[in-house]
Amino acid sequence: MSSHAPNIAIIGAGPAGLMAAEVLAEGGAAVTVYDAMPSVARKFLMAGRGGLNLTHSEELPAFLSRYRDASSWLEPAIRAFPPERLRAWCEALGEPTFVGSSGRVFPVAMKASPLLRAWLRRLATQGVRFELRHRWTGWDDGRLSFATPDGPRKVAADATVLALGGASWPRLGSDGGWVSILAAQGVTIAPLRPANCGFSVAWSDIFRDRFEGQPLKGIALSFGERIVRGEAVVTRDGIEGGAVYALSAEMREALARTGEAILHVALRPDLATADLISRMSAPRGKQSFSNLLRKALHLSPVAIGLLQETAKAQGLALASLPPDRIAALINGVSIRLTGTTGLARAISSAGGVARSEVDADFMLRRRPGVFVAGEMLDWEAPTGGYLLQASFATGAAAGQGVLTWLRGAGQAD
Repeated sequence: MSSHAPNIAIIGAGPAGLMAAEVLAEGGAAVTVYDAMPSVARKFLMAGRGGLNLTHSEELPAFLSRYRDASSWLEPAIRAFPPERLRAWCEALGEPTFVGSSGRVFPVAMKASPLLRAWLRRLATQGVRFELRHRWTGWDDGRLSFATPDGPRKVAADATVLALGGASWPRLGSDGGWVSILAAQGVTIAPLRPANCGFSVAWSDIFRDRFEGQPLKGIALSFGERIVRGEAVVTRDGIEGGAVYALSAEMREALARTGEAILHVALRPDLATADLISRMSAPRGKQSFSNLLRKALHLSPVAIGLLQETAKAQGLALASLPPDRIAALINGVSIRLTGTTGLARAISSAGGVARSEVDADFMLRRRPGVFVAGEMLDWEAPTGGYLLQASFATGAAAGQGVLTWLRGAGQAD
C-alpha cells in the first residue's frame, strides 16, 4: 500500500466482517471494526454451543448446489476461499478441524470460543481496532454515522464493508436495522424471511402437553419431490429440527403462496409396506395397541402419539383399522403447517441486498467504495456448514474487492 494507509471501516463484527478485516489488514489497510453490541461475534459464539459446524467436506459441485439459485453468484467467492482453505485457516490459528460421520467439519475443540479468541489475537497483532456499542445509522455528508452511548458520532472512511448479518436471532445483534438505511439509498432489497426455521402446527392439547420437546428419530420427511432423512423435534407450537430446516425454503414459499403446506413423515422409512403389514398382522394377544406398535415396529411414544394425532385428524380410529391402512399411515403421516416460527427464532434469514445491486467484488453499484458481505446478501443455504462457509468466503471476497478498488482509485501502490 502507499505510505498513507487507507482507512477502512467494517460495520459488523461477525464472521464476514472479521474475515474482511483480516484480508484488508494483511493488504496494508488501517482497519476499524464497528459493532452495535458490547462484544463481538455473538451469533458465531451461539452457533458454537452446538459444536460449531464450520463447513462441509463434500465435493465442491455438490457443495455449491446447496445455495440453489444463488450458487452461480457465490461460486467465485467460495472457489477463492473453499472449505479446505477455511480448514487450513483454522489450523493456522491453532484450532485443527475434523470431519464428522455426516461429512460436516468441526473444530476439534467443538466450540467457537477458542477459535474466536485466537482470531481476535491475530487481528490485534495486525492492528485491527474495534469500536463497540456503535450502531450504524447511515451516512451524513459522506461520513458514516453511528449512535453511541456518548452520543452521535461521524466517521470518515476511504472504503466501507457492511457485514451486519440478516435478521435472525436479533437479540444477538443481527436485527435487520440496515434495511431501511439502504432502501433509502435506492438499494433493492429482497424481503428478509426466516430460513432454517421451525413451523407452526395446531397440535391437540393432549399431544402438545405430552410430547413437547421430544425428538422424532430415524424418520424421513418429504415435501413435494424432496425427501430428507434425519430428525425433528415436537415443539409446543409446531415442529423444528435439522430435517425440517432442510425443507424450510420450499415449505416457507408454499405457505406464502397458499397459507398452508403439508409435510409428510415416514416414521419407519426403512421398512417396506409389505413388512409393515406383516408385523401389524401378527397376533396381538393381550397387549395394547400402543404396545404392539412399540414392540413390533419399534416406534417411540412420540411417534405413536403423532400417528394417533394424524388418525384422529382424519376421523379414524387407529386401533380398528386393518393392517394395510395402518401401514400406509405409518409411512404417510401428514402434518399441516400453518406458518413459520418467525425470524426471531430462525437459524438464518433469506433475502437481503439483491445481486443486481452489487458488482463482482460485492461493491454497491449505487455507492462506490461501499461493499457488502455475509448474510446481508440475498442468498440462503441449509445448515451443515454452508452458512458459515459463505459468510467467510464473501467476507474475504469483499475485503479483496476493497483492495482492488483502492488500487484503481490510486490509493495503493
